[in-house]
Amino acid sequence: MAKRRGNGEGSLRKRSDGRWEGRYSAGTDPITGKALSRNVLGKTQAEVREKLKSAIKEAEGLDLQRTEQFTVAAWARLWFETYSKPHVRESTALYYQNYIEQHIVPRLGEVPLKKLTGLQIQRFYNTIKTAGRIKKHEAMTDLSLSNRTVRGLHMLLHNCLEQAVRERLIPANPTSGCKIPPKEKKEMKVIPPEKIGAYLKAAEDHGVLAIFYLELSSGLRRGELLALLWNDLDIDSRTLSITKTVHRYNGDLKVLPPKTENSVRKIVLPQQTVDLLIEEHRKHPFNPFMFPSPVTGGMYDPDAVGRIHKKLLARAGLDKGIRFHDLRHTFSTVMIQNGVDAKTLSNMLGHYSAAFTLDTYTHVTSQMQESAAEKMGGFLATISG
Repeated sequence: MAKRRGNGEGSLRKRSDGRWEGRYSAGTDPITGKALSRNVLGKTQAEVREKLKSAIKEAEGLDLQRTEQFTVAAWARLWFETYSKPHVRESTALYYQNYIEQHIVPRLGEVPLKKLTGLQIQRFYNTIKTAGRIKKHEAMTDLSLSNRTVRGLHMLLHNCLEQAVRERLIPANPTSGCKIPPKEKKEMKVIPPEKIGAYLKAAEDHGVLAIFYLELSSGLRRGELLALLWNDLDIDSRTLSITKTVHRYNGDLKVLPPKTENSVRKIVLPQQTVDLLIEEHRKHPFNPFMFPSPVTGGMYDPDAVGRIHKKLLARAGLDKGIRFHDLRHTFSTVMIQNGVDAKTLSNMLGHYSAAFTLDTYTHVTSQMQESAAEKMGGFLATISG
């Protein structure tokens, strides 16, 4: 028969095999929310009593007053400011803060940290996957988040709660058993070479030829393109310095360092592009931005450029599913098809390695290999015939 002890002291009993067993409460299961019970074993009652005392003391380390202070919101914010923000790029910190304030706090923020369960987190992932986007205007009907965003939220929450485990605020990480969406690889669409002229003609008719011509002749990321200042261009050497990018945070545009160290680079432009940029600059010679907004005179809004891109697609009779980012893919595809080596292209794109560039454009290199194989086969057939 088990010998009951005082509240919080556990219980002792002698087992049928002759050993003594002590049982004690170890908090709640982070997955199910049910109470957890643990035991210790020993040859004598005195040995188990000491083991039980140590085990209870260790378990109580998870339920001290410090744990009671934290809701999920309070801990997530503290974790971000203390453990995350000082060690990531400013642009990454903005993404993390947005994840916390826009998604985690509204849906999980009031839950006491020690009572957060895997089931609650799984339901959170399921909800934001189908209806997690912030509705910016009434016309928005698709509120689903991409698999990539849900996976990013999972990574952040997992790291946040892993630190809570290390701080002995919770016994285990409740994200561990959660299911997240698989990685998704978006279909890469490009403007067919024979349609690029029509697209640029539409840009010219719309009065925005310079910005879209530069994009198609450089493959810049949209944030890099819109953050350009006139003094980033060296006309004599035809070089463009990429040193910054623009992000939107809480409705405001922020200029930050580029995505990675490799993204800080200089690229050489075709003379035709430089000539167009000079012509563009004559329209607003005293504005520091290379492409100022015609509405505000300040930095061009990324969403506005995206909307213009959609109009150009429609005018040129192109697939409306081609994203602005696909102009970068169009540039890269044309470069590879015209024999530019992977290392040079990698440097121009600001990729961290030529291998990444090749992996990204496998479909292009595969087609080129097929073409090369056919040419070699034809050549051998000719000389052997």
